[in-house]
Amino acid sequence: MPVRVRVATKEDAALIADLSRETFYDAFAAQNTAENMAKFMDEQFTREALMAEVGSKNNIFLLAYIGDEVVGYTRLRQQNQPPELKDANAIEIARIYATTSSIGKGVGKILMEKSLEIAAYLKKDTVWLGVWEHNQRAIEFYTKWGFKKFATHVFLLGDDPQTDWLMAKKI
Repeated sequence: MPVRVRVATKEDAALIADLSRETFYDAFAAQNTAENMAKFMDEQFTREALMAEVGSKNNIFLLAYIGDEVVGYTRLRQQNQPPELKDANAIEIARIYATTSSIGKGVGKILMEKSLEIAAYLKKDTVWLGVWEHNQRAIEFYTKWGFKKFATHVFLLGDDPQTDWLMAKKI
C-alpha cells in the first residue's frame, strides 16, 4: 500500500502529541536509562507541550498514512536557526519519525521528499536538522539525502547531555 502524506491541522494536535511520544520512546529508550527517558518525557516532551506546537506559528506538521493508519510525521520549523548557518534562508526538519511497525516501508522517504518540496515552495535555500551522534541509521539516511554535518550541539535527555550532529543540505 502506498504511503500518503497530508499537512496536519490544529485538530490533529492530540494525535501528533501521542505519536511524538510513542515514536521518540521507541527510537531511544533502549539506548538510554529509564530515569533519563522518564524525566525527558515528563518534563520536556509532555503531551501538552507537544500539542501546543501544532498549529503554532513557524511550525508545519506532516502526517504519513498507510491506508487509514498514521505511521509517521514530520515537524518543520522556521525559527531558532543555529548561528553556524549565518544568514541562510533555512528551515529545520525538527522531527521526522516513523512508527516501529512501518520502518522499511518508505515512510521516511516520502516524509523527506515532502519536507524538501515544502522547503522549495517556501523558497528556502537550506534545510537543516539535528541527529544524535549515536543514531547511525538516521545519519546514514540523512547522508543519502545529501545532508552534511556542519556543527554539533548538546541535547539534554533528562540529566544526560548528549551530542547531536547538525546537518544541512542546500536546496
